[in-house]
Amino acid sequence: MMAQADGGFGIYVHWPFCEAKCPYCDFNSHVRHAGVDQARFAAAFERELAYFAARTRGRRVDSIFLGGGTPSLMLPATVGRVLDAIAGHWEISPTVEVSMEANPSSVEAERFRGYRAAGVNRLSLGVQSLRDADLKRLGRLHDAAQARAAIGIARSTFERISFDLIYARPDQDAAAWRSELEEAIGLAADHLSLYQLTIEQGTPYFELHRTGKLVVPDPDTAADLYDLTQEICTAHGMPAYEVSNHAAPGAECRHNLVYWRYGDYVGVGPGAHGRLTGGNGKFATATERHPETWLAAVEARGEGLVEDMSLTQEEQGDEFLLMGLRLVEGVDLARFEAISDRRIDPRRVADLIEHGMVERLDGTRMRVTPAGCLVLDAVVADLAS
Repeated sequence: MMAQADGGFGIYVHWPFCEAKCPYCDFNSHVRHAGVDQARFAAAFERELAYFAARTRGRRVDSIFLGGGTPSLMLPATVGRVLDAIAGHWEISPTVEVSMEANPSSVEAERFRGYRAAGVNRLSLGVQSLRDADLKRLGRLHDAAQARAAIGIARSTFERISFDLIYARPDQDAAAWRSELEEAIGLAADHLSLYQLTIEQGTPYFELHRTGKLVVPDPDTAADLYDLTQEICTAHGMPAYEVSNHAAPGAECRHNLVYWRYGDYVGVGPGAHGRLTGGNGKFATATERHPETWLAAVEARGEGLVEDMSLTQEEQGDEFLLMGLRLVEGVDLARFEAISDRRIDPRRVADLIEHGMVERLDGTRMRVTPAGCLVLDAVVADLAS
């Protein structure tokens, strides 16, 4: 699996609404019990897409990702408007991947065929667990039976599917995780996203953990569960291609590869981020996080930007390492030098190799080892300093 020279070009669309806020989640998601004016938001997406299309003329879209929040709360007609707008502004690759995140409640599962008709060809389900007690503890609105049913419907509807699981949950041991993961692999098509539970500041879980009311596995146990995850997935033909993502060869998520290979991507919708290369370098963009504030801004001026910052070469190099070293394929140090206009100190590389944190690949490529993955942020900081 070879990286593209430029990392590719994608479109990310953020739908910020959820039916309920999960206690572990720190994403930009919001609950609106009074409902959402989908026609008005669709029109705003169309306007912001037009703005970014004018900045990225001549690019061909390799991937589209509808994320959130819970994009499967969108009507199929809303999804169709967004995808039609993208197709109206950019050339679309004949092999474009159009991914959409969904929750496996029965009501949303009934919409799957409508999303496929609108142009979605890959579904990513937020299953999180196949155990009812853990789903309840995680604040999910579905049960395990609904999850299994939604996976089945998705497999019969979409060309490609993936689903997420969270591990290193409270009271979870190796035997329990092995059983659950092997069941998940039996249900999966060719891709799984497997995340360790992290306690994020500002979430209800953070306060529960701080006061001792929520106990998660200690770091050594979590590391053992990570190792077990790699072992099981590899044995079943779904090795990791990124720290938390596993796929059969050729089934990797193309959109996420745009991020990790440091390609360009447009980000539209409340709280969306983007990276765009123009005549004056590479820019980091971010939009207003609050949905209604974003909506008003787009209606007033055609975009909801709160950040449109030119990145220095040093910043680009740091981001390139931070993203690319998550991948099993590693990074091309020659591309790092071209992006950042600097070299990584060979002594730092040699020291990290000696300590088993990174390894050299063919030519100028380098990647972190399994041991390095467990302390990835420290490895990146060492290389970038």
